[in-house]
Amino acid sequence: MKNWKDILIIFIGSIVLNLIIETLGRHSLILSAGFMVQHPLVFFCNTMLIFMVLSVALFFRRRMFVALMLSLLWLALGITNGVILSNRMTPFNVKDLSNLSEGMSILTNYFSTKTLIILCAGIAALVLLIIFLYRKMKPTGEKVDYRKTIVTFVLIVLVTIGSITGGMRIGVLDTFFGNLAYAYRDNGVPYSFLITWLKTGIDKPRGYSEEMITGLFDKGELGKDGTYTPGKDDDTDVDFKPNIIFLQMESFVDPKIVKDVKYSKDPMPNYRKLMKEYSSGYITVPAVGAGTANVEFEAMTGISAKFFGPGEYPHKSVLTEKTCESMAYDLKQLDYTAHAIHNHRGAFYNRNKVFRNLGFDTFTCLEYMNNVMKTPKNWAKDSLLTECIFDALKSSKGPDYIYTISVQGHGKYPTEQMIMDPEITVTEAPDEETRWAYEYYANQVYEMDIFVKDLTDALEDYKEDVILVMYGDHLPALDMTEEQLKTGDLYKTQYIVWSNFGLAKQDRDTSTYEIGPEVLKRLGISAGMLTKYHQNHRKDKHYKDNLEALAYDMLYGKEYIYGGINPYEPSDMQMGVKEIKIDEVVQIGDKYYIKGQNFTEFSKISLDGEVLKTVYLGPNILALNEEVDPEDVERMKVSQVEKNKEILSTTE
Repeated sequence: MKNWKDILIIFIGSIVLNLIIETLGRHSLILSAGFMVQHPLVFFCNTMLIFMVLSVALFFRRRMFVALMLSLLWLALGITNGVILSNRMTPFNVKDLSNLSEGMSILTNYFSTKTLIILCAGIAALVLLIIFLYRKMKPTGEKVDYRKTIVTFVLIVLVTIGSITGGMRIGVLDTFFGNLAYAYRDNGVPYSFLITWLKTGIDKPRGYSEEMITGLFDKGELGKDGTYTPGKDDDTDVDFKPNIIFLQMESFVDPKIVKDVKYSKDPMPNYRKLMKEYSSGYITVPAVGAGTANVEFEAMTGISAKFFGPGEYPHKSVLTEKTCESMAYDLKQLDYTAHAIHNHRGAFYNRNKVFRNLGFDTFTCLEYMNNVMKTPKNWAKDSLLTECIFDALKSSKGPDYIYTISVQGHGKYPTEQMIMDPEITVTEAPDEETRWAYEYYANQVYEMDIFVKDLTDALEDYKEDVILVMYGDHLPALDMTEEQLKTGDLYKTQYIVWSNFGLAKQDRDTSTYEIGPEVLKRLGISAGMLTKYHQNHRKDKHYKDNLEALAYDMLYGKEYIYGGINPYEPSDMQMGVKEIKIDEVVQIGDKYYIKGQNFTEFSKISLDGEVLKTVYLGPNILALNEEVDPEDVERMKVSQVEKNKEILSTTE
């Protein structure tokens, strides 16, 4: 072919691009070159993926310009992955594209205004460079021989598919990612990113049928036909119904588990004391450095997040359109009221929508909280959660199930001194950047530990029985390795089952998708199909495989376990446990004021769905800062508006 030189140039460019992408992901040219030398077949497969995409340029006369543009897409993947890995331990994957709005909303938490300005300037410069190159890189003088080009392209595609398929068969390329970060490291960025795109949801189990699903339970466990009907197939005559509180704390682990970092004093003395006095142990979570939503998904439902595609968040996929059996739905059979609490944005990970499909009756998020204190990195502190929990407890006459998600311990952690007078100082660390990052983190843990003490002290004196399950959602994004940890495991945090009614101490290790049924079993509660499965079949030989089959049937299959009909309807969830009300509209001069109850800094006056300029004057009064037609005043309402301008709720 006449264009064989162009093909060679594009292939060499693919090798260089692959090396750059891996360098960005590993933050080291030496490690990237080592990956290329030590794993040549894996590197070749990733290079072929890049080469296949760049080969589309062969169909154009400006093939070098088109190849350059396609290269920018791969380069953007590498840069994005590198930036994300500098802020968390989970690499960039396709599911992050669906989280783009959330990522943009917390951009200022990760980057300074100066950095963002430089980034925008760089993008503008890149656009100008593309325009310049388009004019400079002239098209080839010869016409494209499409017949030969198609043959060439097909051969490239076949070689790419063949190399990847062969790599999978001989075990050079992994087909299952137990650890997304390790998968990117071992399989290369292009291949791993592709897998997060192609593999989503839960795979259909082999031999899937009605007989298979209904046969997973023993005779008599469920209905006569082997299917489950909520309430009907539950023992709802339970005498002891304590309030059940789950507290999932952001990046909360013992800082002292890191071998080469030491502190001036214990960062978590209260939590450590409670671990000695109450049931505790290690809990295996499905995330490292990020992935809070998947941890809460496991604890709320009893389904392992590892059943889904690599990097997938059910909060962003199946749960946006379908209900799922959960602890909230199960306990409502016993007259519990289900509350969710999170001191961050309500729309983050679609929680304001997804929690309806998980059966919650109320959801109190940041937009419904007052007196919010912030960390130096602009995350809400956890101390206000105590008040939120008690508001939920007092909001109903019967028992309450409360799932609380904290945010104070969130990264990114600064690599320079940010806390001038810290309670905890790092006395020994490998380098200065590590010192400041761990010192900031340890001080957040210290404050969270005080919050735990304040909460348990308050619950100790509460007039009703309470059981409190506490754990960290994952390790912090501090580039920890298994070798650095005394536990030797990146997926273990520590949990406590605390109570104010003398529950016997039983220490054992568990996982987040098993913790709910275990706690209910200790309380003598077996409501819920998945609860029954966990409690009665944990020692079965195919326990996890059958759990995955049940999850597929519930979320993607024909719902045989429910007799073919999903029994769960989305809840009529109230945003905020305290109802926001308007008492009256007052006019003073040409200004209007709304008096009412439970306003927050996120409360805005709205008219027919349009948010008006509002001044927050306090929890009982808002001021309208623009002119409106007097005839429209009676239609004014109050909406809770999150920072991305999404309206979460509006008064009736």
